[in-house]
Amino acid sequence: MPNNNVLLGRRGLLGLAIPAVVAATSWRSARADTDAGAAAPIQRLNAALLAAMKAGRGTPFSQRYAALAPVVEQTLDMDAVLAASIGLSWSSMPSDQKAQLLATFRRYTVASYTANFDNYTGQTFQLAPSVRSVGNGDVIVGTQIVANDGSSNKLDYVMRHTPSGWKAVDVLADGAISRVAVQRSDFRHLLNSGGAPALVAGLQRKVASLSGDVPA
Repeated sequence: MPNNNVLLGRRGLLGLAIPAVVAATSWRSARADTDAGAAAPIQRLNAALLAAMKAGRGTPFSQRYAALAPVVEQTLDMDAVLAASIGLSWSSMPSDQKAQLLATFRRYTVASYTANFDNYTGQTFQLAPSVRSVGNGDVIVGTQIVANDGSSNKLDYVMRHTPSGWKAVDVLADGAISRVAVQRSDFRHLLNSGGAPALVAGLQRKVASLSGDVPA
């Protein structure tokens, strides 16, 4: 005859195990949802960049820019990236200056992608199999741009879940060089010399140079 204490012990362990299994399954499901959700915008961006590269310099800059603009703007949280790139002075800027800066920064960001992804020689984009958490709910979606000879360049995206979905709030070249940090350094000189109007003018010059309207 079975020992009731043994049965109760087994049942007790089983009772503890079931919630643990459910919790582990739920965690894996939530993690899979995060991975898929955070990666989806980067997959769309990579597809658009590949199309722009295949179109190449034989296609007018304005046409490649127009094709990339909606995807880049949907992928990056432009407000957050610009605010982080400017730093503490962003919060005290007048709203009209913020609006002008944001519009110009959008054009500059899209122009940068358009100018830098303009040549196709068999490259492919590869996403990392899973995202990496960096705290505060942000994750990194890793991307490699693999050339025909097998060499590769890393371009990682720091993703944040916003009310409008997952958005990139920074881009890490070679997996470490923060675009936000580089821009903050670049922008500081212009802001110190002439405030928001000087930064707007500087970004406009960069857009003109990237698009070929003025000599680089």
